[in-house]
Amino acid sequence: MRYVVAVAETNSFTRAAERCLVVQSALSHQIARLERELGARLFARTSRRVRLTPAGAAFLPVARQCLDAAERATAAVAAAVGEVRGRLTVGVIPTVAAVDIPPALHAFHRRYPQVRIGLRVGGSEQLVEQVKEGAVDVAFLGLPVTARPDGVGSRLLAHDRLVAVVAPEHPLAGEGEVDLARLATEAFVDLPAGTAGRAQSDLAFAAAGLRREVAFEVTTVDILMLRLIRDSLAVALLPSMYTPHLTGVVTVGVRDAPTRNEYLVWNRSSLTPAASAFLAELNLAVAQTPS
Repeated sequence: MRYVVAVAETNSFTRAAERCLVVQSALSHQIARLERELGARLFARTSRRVRLTPAGAAFLPVARQCLDAAERATAAVAAAVGEVRGRLTVGVIPTVAAVDIPPALHAFHRRYPQVRIGLRVGGSEQLVEQVKEGAVDVAFLGLPVTARPDGVGSRLLAHDRLVAVVAPEHPLAGEGEVDLARLATEAFVDLPAGTAGRAQSDLAFAAAGLRREVAFEVTTVDILMLRLIRDSLAVALLPSMYTPHLTGVVTVGVRDAPTRNEYLVWNRSSLTPAASAFLAELNLAVAQTPS
């Protein structure tokens, strides 16, 4: 099953063999043997490409689930004898600020070197679903104060106000504080409509009876967003705890600012030993956390 997953993800028997650290003939032989046992071809092979057959497409997600279950079983046995191993996948939003993620992962890796650590960056909605599915073990989210994580275990980490982020030459850069009515006259760069990162600002403007122009939509807070701000093409509203990481821009307080909450979430039904150990490293007691 591991070989099948590797071929499906690389679209190549050669690259799959390299990933699995076996010779290609051995990998091909084992997959052919599995196909005979199943009575169906999993891959359609040509001289140029390898693709899943309908039978292979049906087999792949179940194979992944089986491999995950086997890994969890191994980790559970290790935990029973006092060892923490397996995999820890952490999800984060781009503007996470309540926890400094790299040092936290570094400290965890030093204490539990046998745990393989992975990191996924995404939107809060995506990360919640991935936690529910078991693809991510724990995730750091940012949500409007009117929302809470649903269907997962959660802990509120921080409450934060958003600030205006502008170019150093922007007329607002010299202001000590502004309000949403003044900001509504500016063009904005923001996350896509419907996302949690966008909703906190949209809700605040709507509550104030104001309309704003979001001229630029970006999928993450990155270099492109900062360049749009630095070139005075747009302004942004970002969490105040996050903005100290930014360079080449100026932050301005907002009197009636939008607010957000940062949460840590996890899968209530299948918390792995590695995830439990990570929560313990963060000094979070799951048993005392409301669902």
